[in-house]
Amino acid sequence: MTADTGTARMAPLGELGERLAALRLEEPGAVEAMRGSLERHGQLNALLVFDAGGPVEVVDGFKRLRAARGLGWSELAVRSCGPSLVDAKVGLVALHAARGLSELEEGWLVRSLYREHRISQPEIGRRLGRDKSWVYRRLMLVESLTVDVQASVRLGLVTPRAAVALGALPRGNQRAASEVVIGRGLTVRQTERLCTEWLACADEAACTTLLDRWARGATTETLPGPRPRRALRSEAQATAMDIETVRRVAARLEARLLGSPLRVHGPEAAELLGASLRGLLPVLAALGRSIVAVTEPRAKRASLEGCAL
Repeated sequence: MTADTGTARMAPLGELGERLAALRLEEPGAVEAMRGSLERHGQLNALLVFDAGGPVEVVDGFKRLRAARGLGWSELAVRSCGPSLVDAKVGLVALHAARGLSELEEGWLVRSLYREHRISQPEIGRRLGRDKSWVYRRLMLVESLTVDVQASVRLGLVTPRAAVALGALPRGNQRAASEVVIGRGLTVRQTERLCTEWLACADEAACTTLLDRWARGATTETLPGPRPRRALRSEAQATAMDIETVRRVAARLEARLLGSPLRVHGPEAAELLGASLRGLLPVLAALGRSIVAVTEPRAKRASLEGCAL
């Protein structure tokens, strides 16, 4: 990937697209860390963007963009790169050569080049400096995974390596297995063992028994369990802590929603997050009514409830 030799320019955040973010994973806490860096040091490096007369698409710098949104910034420095969108996507490999992309990110990149741009597998391999078999394995990896599992990876519920293990299962079994992985907090090694045992099952009944055993943690290997109980607190202390937790989480959630629109996480993750947010509305409404009920005098409460109606 080559960047323009000219100086970086300032671009309004509203003009910067995040379509290519679907090819990347976001590490937990990365945006918060970047927000702190921007607050302390300002923007140190320009975002790399693809700009060929159409919408400006960010190629590298998604954490900076989302952190800047969370801080309420209006613009960031950007620098154009690559003569085409295909070159920009291929350049992601060079940009992250030191740390490397995950297998899933490589798979998403290969699938994008193959399905969207209609580039042959041998040509993709040539452009990425890989052989055809590598390209085929990466393509099969992402196309064997269900949208649910891929969305769980984007949301940080399943690690990329655990998803690779789940990809060995039939698509119809992946959701049930991933729910056990998430619910029990299985490690990559444990996930690999679960999938190996699943594939060895003789029939559906054996698979059901195996799944139940893993879900209950009844395996020969110690699984993560509930944390030890802490010292008992008074009801007032517990209530105060819950209030502070809700306040803190609500503020963090609002910052995340404003800093990263749901669409930037990809269609599968956006759909899951949207459904979860819609399910949160009646919970928050019920909490609001309970707060009014316990904090407002009866006459004032009746007035407030009348206004709400």
